[in-house]
Amino acid sequence: MALARKLRYGMVGGGPGAFIGAVHRKAAALDGGMDLVAGVFSSDPEKSRKTGAELFLDPDRVYGSFGEMAEKEASRDDGIDFVAIVTPNHVHHPAAKAFIEAGIHVVCDKPLANTLEEAEDLCRLVSRHDVVFALTHNYTGYPMVKHARHMVAAGEIGTVRKIVVEYPQGWLATRMEDTDSKQADWRLDPARAGVSSALADIGSHAENLARYVTGLRLEALCADLTAFVPGRRLEDDANILVHWEHGVRGILTCSQVSVGDENNLKIRVYGSEASIEWHQEHPNWLHVRRHEGVEQVLKRGNPYLAPVAAHHTRLPWGHPEAFIEAFANIYVNAGRTIAARIAGEAPGPFDTDFPTVQDGAIGVHFIHTAVRSGRERAWVDARYTPPA
Repeated sequence: MALARKLRYGMVGGGPGAFIGAVHRKAAALDGGMDLVAGVFSSDPEKSRKTGAELFLDPDRVYGSFGEMAEKEASRDDGIDFVAIVTPNHVHHPAAKAFIEAGIHVVCDKPLANTLEEAEDLCRLVSRHDVVFALTHNYTGYPMVKHARHMVAAGEIGTVRKIVVEYPQGWLATRMEDTDSKQADWRLDPARAGVSSALADIGSHAENLARYVTGLRLEALCADLTAFVPGRRLEDDANILVHWEHGVRGILTCSQVSVGDENNLKIRVYGSEASIEWHQEHPNWLHVRRHEGVEQVLKRGNPYLAPVAAHHTRLPWGHPEAFIEAFANIYVNAGRTIAARIAGEAPGPFDTDFPTVQDGAIGVHFIHTAVRSGRERAWVDARYTPPA
């Protein structure tokens, strides 16, 4: 790859009180190939200026709105190569649209948008303007998740029969939205979060992880959505029976009222010859179980893993890699793909391994389908193909 400089990027969101913006900045910085040079970090101009100063940005490149930022950065000779969008959900579509139409590549937090119409609009815009669009379903970035995907694709567990994916958290077991928690406030507000809270926030990760590991699409689902904490307008718990394609059955559950759980995402895939299990809170291990109780624990960083897992590993075995590194794998792959595009070259063999705008549209369709199933208390068709 011949691009002889670092990529320049800007950020929308990630100001005071935000959690995920700092994670994105750390992930982008980890491998040394990207510099944050511009941003609009808050809808409050003073807060945005303060964050820009804390990040040592040129004050002239800390903007009052994402529209102004897209227009001015697109006109600069040293303008940003891509933008990271790390706002509440309702801003994803208009912000991404502004930068795509300005010809600027996009890395966006999930979910892609609040409505399917918005998600499909972004798919068409990405195709029309020929930009790179990465969605930060960061759990796909873990090396052992990539090895799990390799094992399924290679037939090492036989024919997939059942998938169980769960994502329990407990942080919303009380009315956190009545405190000064910015994170709880917007996630439980339909005007900003959309039609869903728990599903959009963490259930979308569970669906994406199952699809990434197995390559299987949804066919039908039956969802039970509940708001356990009185007064909530959006669900804080969801339990879904799922039919995947090729006769695969399973369960997808997510909760933010599971007292005692922190970030307990896990997936089990049962095949005819073996099963695999991965836990996000113990991400460097992949459990493989076979007939008659035989169990292996595969560990990150070892030479017996697939090349794709090795490619996304930074440290030798025995030295844990985790959340920031997984996030960084999405950034470095998207960055290499963007750099190749700028240089007029083809990306490397693993560089396009990141969630795309189409993955985002599939996720939005899943959220809305599950919400409809919960409302109708019925099985519903979940098949969907996003615009190319």
